Amino acid sequence: MTEITEQLSTQLSRVRLHSRRTLTGGSGTAGTPTLVAVAHGSRDPRALETVTALLDRIREHRPGLPVRLGHIELNTPLLPDVLAGLDGDAVLVPLLLGRGYHLKHDIPATAAAAPHLRTRVAGALGPHSLLAEALHARLTEAGTRPGAPGTGIVLAAAGSRDPDSAADTARTARLLSARLGGAPVVPGYAAGAGATVEEAAAGLRARGLRPVLASYFTAPGRFAAASAAVLEAAAAPLGDHPALARLVLHRYDQALRSRTGSDREGAGAATVAV
Repeated sequence: MTEITEQLSTQLSRVRLHSRRTLTGGSGTAGTPTLVAVAHGSRDPRALETVTALLDRIREHRPGLPVRLGHIELNTPLLPDVLAGLDGDAVLVPLLLGRGYHLKHDIPATAAAAPHLRTRVAGALGPHSLLAEALHARLTEAGTRPGAPGTGIVLAAAGSRDPDSAADTARTARLLSARLGGAPVVPGYAAGAGATVEEAAAGLRARGLRPVLASYFTAPGRFAAASAAVLEAAAAPLGDHPALARLVLHRYDQALRSRTGSDREGAGAATVAV
């Protein structure tokens, strides 16, 4: 028995424990990277209130997850200041609905300028079926009967000169149309390339349809207000809808799973390794 014990002790002394290195979040629960929601920022005070409510809903969905808010411009806290106050690992989830300059350049550059952190940047929120769910709900809340015969939807978006952004918005329009049983949904833009909200509404009227506006914005702001003013029948921005909170968490999880992964419903996760 003594000989067996000595042999076992000798074998155990030679064992080396190996573990896969995982992201750890120094600012929250051990082993949990911080979710940094990246909002654009707006001079409209309702924007910050709305995004704050969205983050509260995210925390309700996943208690214990460290969640922070950083802005690209116009509001505090600004993203560089938020990253400067973190340590360990962070996943930046842009509260942006499509690919464009901010997602492709500004946010990755800001992440790269925080060398004390290990960061990943998630993909844009859209396109995704959860956005179609939230848009449908906002239209219904506004009493617009979005799927009724003779109704057409203007998907009002911020707009961009980046063709990828327009492609993402067009896909969301198709997802919303499918959710509404095939009702016509056409994009209209507050800025950038493509048809304006007014032109999109006029096109629907020319087809004998009553245009209703779906507000494809995460929060109130200048573009959202200008778009809503075009039509009497207009829904509210996405705001803190539960589907949007679930989508933010989905993008967070997706960024953690894959360095180059893609989502079959949307833009997928892009990563920045610092």
